[in-house]
Amino acid sequence: MATRPEQTTGELKVDPASLYQEEIFTDRRVGTIRRLTPIKKDGARDTARAVLYVGETQVLTPAGALPIGFEIGAGSLEEAAEKFGPLAKEAIERTVKELQELRRQAASSIVVPGAPGTGKIQIP
Repeated sequence: MATRPEQTTGELKVDPASLYQEEIFTDRRVGTIRRLTPIKKDGARDTARAVLYVGETQVLTPAGALPIGFEIGAGSLEEAAEKFGPLAKEAIERTVKELQELRRQAASSIVVPGAPGTGKIQIP
């Protein structure tokens, strides 16, 4: 789970006003859907906040499995399941584009002779 910068320097504390109960649904083949049901600090359902759905899948890469997560705007588990495929495809395509851009940036970086970490070859 990612932390914000202010969380790493101070006391880590769960916000009781933004708790969710998490349920995981999977077909054991393509991915999972997480249903996050908002709850109050006493554990009762918080009807003032919407239920959230998050999809998760994986893409196999030469470096191993790459997890892909994405939000699913849905009002029910059935609707989330129907939207899973197209949204997963979009998230995978977006991730592939980002990886290609990172690879392009790394390949086009300028190597300055004599700069630290560039080896011992120097051009006069």
